[in-house]
Amino acid sequence: MSDYKYTNLAEIPSIKDKAAEWFHSKWGVPKEAYLECMDAFLNGETDYGWYLCLDNNKIIAGMGVIENDFHDRKDLTPNVCAVYTEEKYRCQGIAGKLLNMVVEDCRQKGISPVYLITDHTSFYERYGWEFLCMVQGDGEPEMTRMYIHR
Repeated sequence: MSDYKYTNLAEIPSIKDKAAEWFHSKWGVPKEAYLECMDAFLNGETDYGWYLCLDNNKIIAGMGVIENDFHDRKDLTPNVCAVYTEEKYRCQGIAGKLLNMVVEDCRQKGISPVYLITDHTSFYERYGWEFLCMVQGDGEPEMTRMYIHR
């Protein structure tokens, strides 16, 4: 694990297209939507960033911060989104380290609290996240758990 590189997209903007394609392959959200958010970050239009873990030059985990992660509580912002770790790299603390990196980066920019939605019930608590409420996902019939990191 010590060989992994934890970074944000501003440190390696040349991998923007690769990162957008990687996130698209995991979540099915159009690549163009990721590129739009990443460009806004890289162009200084938003402080909400994109964070990656690399094994050599291969993306093995990542997440972003956006205004709203497709739910009805538009007042709960910003949201950590697109959290994903490749299966063979799970259970090594990679996502936790990225989550901590995101929270700290946001805090340094004066952004606090930060929110996320998930159907996981115990993972995020390990990293200081607290259950806040249930929210309605856009176009989803069921409610989803909303967490907060203060």
